[in-house]
Amino acid sequence: MIKIVEVMENYDIRANLMEKFLQKSSREFTKNDIIHYIESNAVEMVNFRYQAEDGRLKTLNFTIHSKEHLEIIFSSGERVDGSSLFSFIEAGSSDLYVVPRFRTAFVNPFSEIPAIDILCSFYTSDGKPLESAPEFILKKAHEEFKKATGLNFKALGELEYYVIGEKQSEYPAVDQKGYHGSAPFIKHNDFRIHAMKLISESGGKIKYGHSEVGNFSNENELFEQHEIEFLPVDVEETAEQIVIAKWILRMLAFQYGLLLSFAPKITVGKAGSGMHIHMLAEKNGKNMMIENGKLSEIARKMIAGLLDLAPSLTAFGNTIPTSYLRLVPHQEAPTNVCWGDRNRSVLVRVPLGWIGASDMVRDANPLEKEETHDFTSKQTIELRSPDGSADVCFLLAGIVTATRHGFEMPNALEFAQKLYVDVNIFKDENKKCCDNLNHLPVSCFESANKLHEMREMYENKGVFPSGTIDAIIRSLKAHNDEGLSEKLYGNNEEIGKLVNKFMHWK
Repeated sequence: MIKIVEVMENYDIRANLMEKFLQKSSREFTKNDIIHYIESNAVEMVNFRYQAEDGRLKTLNFTIHSKEHLEIIFSSGERVDGSSLFSFIEAGSSDLYVVPRFRTAFVNPFSEIPAIDILCSFYTSDGKPLESAPEFILKKAHEEFKKATGLNFKALGELEYYVIGEKQSEYPAVDQKGYHGSAPFIKHNDFRIHAMKLISESGGKIKYGHSEVGNFSNENELFEQHEIEFLPVDVEETAEQIVIAKWILRMLAFQYGLLLSFAPKITVGKAGSGMHIHMLAEKNGKNMMIENGKLSEIARKMIAGLLDLAPSLTAFGNTIPTSYLRLVPHQEAPTNVCWGDRNRSVLVRVPLGWIGASDMVRDANPLEKEETHDFTSKQTIELRSPDGSADVCFLLAGIVTATRHGFEMPNALEFAQKLYVDVNIFKDENKKCCDNLNHLPVSCFESANKLHEMREMYENKGVFPSGTIDAIIRSLKAHNDEGLSEKLYGNNEEIGKLVNKFMHWK
């Protein structure tokens, strides 16, 4: 009994291993904190990690020789070849600095040699932030949002993915009925739980995880869809969490001998995988999305901005041809530019909140005392179009820019009201309500054109450099997918080739 009590007294509820040891929030991490952790835990390596043009984490490994060595790399960063990381940087003047952001430090969960990983930012030869670096574009977008509104922008991501493993005959799940399923009918719950543990220990603030709708089999393989959803944090941290989580999920799947994909579409006729983004604005720590028990003007202006720029946002959030095999009717993916409450057929959804529903716990548990809680802090709005092909920094920067645009629209509230939909627009009897709605692009090529049309909104205030917009447009048009959906209709062999080509895009 004494041992149990001792364990309970020393228990720290924080999941982040470094937060737990240092007894402080990761936002407060300093250089000396990281060095203290390294010295106290016999850490032998430091890995600088950074996101380049392809959206994947890069790695620069350091073996630790001395405390002085740590001081140098943490104080000065290191040089890298920018021309190998970004297509717009020429080899003749390609050197960049990568400088660690201490708040992102985490214990590498896979390294056999004890190691600390830290995400980095890019700086130019004169010590200035690289204007076109993904993380800096996001930072600029958030700063301009704050200047324009006086509000802080928080967001969370939903990571949907398929796990592909060996088909099992015992306890088969019902096709496309996997939502919130449990073992033994769902086979990869343990894998997801293991991944959630590692992501949390590495600093990810997870809300929950569960199996998703999609599950199906072929002759030899089982395809099973899962989701991990995060808690809202400052938008820069949202990007960091998603990038690290995607890396951890892929690494763990590799160790398990499984295939894992964030691809928007695995096959036609089955549920696709999105990366929905929830967002909120706050002031002095208070969520501003609810006012007098209703969706606030702030929230509706944000929605207006998202809807007005929606066709161009697909250029950031839906970057491969298979993205547009997901954005079709009757697949719980949006196709029309509209919004609504608790409505999964719209582009921007206002999820179910807790307004007027505060007595549920006492009703379910009669022994509980009556308490008054304010749950308005939980309210978000959700953009349902993005998928795992997105460069998460560019996507979030585009979203923040679009919501800022909503505050600058003189008719924002009227515009939002006009596009409000309170019916399931996928049902045949409700088709008429779609007649006056704009549609999302149907290809990368069309998304590129929409971005070109609306590029001034993103280049305003210097958030997105014009060269970055040019590069995104070129990349999208390079897929040559104009009219591809019609060309591929019914051709399962060609669709299969396309799916395999983009299985591991970002």
